[in-house]
Amino acid sequence: MPTPHNPPAAVRRALRKLGADIHDARRRRRLPMAVVAERAFTSRSTLQRVEAGDTNVSVGIYAGVLQALGLLDGLSQVADISNDRIGQALASADLPKHVHLKRPTESPRDD
Repeated sequence: MPTPHNPPAAVRRALRKLGADIHDARRRRRLPMAVVAERAFTSRSTLQRVEAGDTNVSVGIYAGVLQALGLLDGLSQVADISNDRIGQALASADLPKHVHLKRPTESPRDD
């Protein structure tokens, strides 16, 4: 049995929104819960929990449901560097302020 935890409010809000978006996507596709649950290799009750944004459902189940709806590509972009403004800012701040070209060393001349 998983260890119970109480995630921060921001996490709960994000998962509730994700669940509501999944619910809406399923309905736009006019797919019954039983069909999506079967395609996601989960139960109808777990799909209900996903659509409710349950924090105790594993990310793997959420990913399976997204795949069943044809929305999995969006998940791979969540932490992509192009969407990570803070990471980009930190990496930019780490860049050197000045770049110095190395002077070529003089080699002995054969005159």
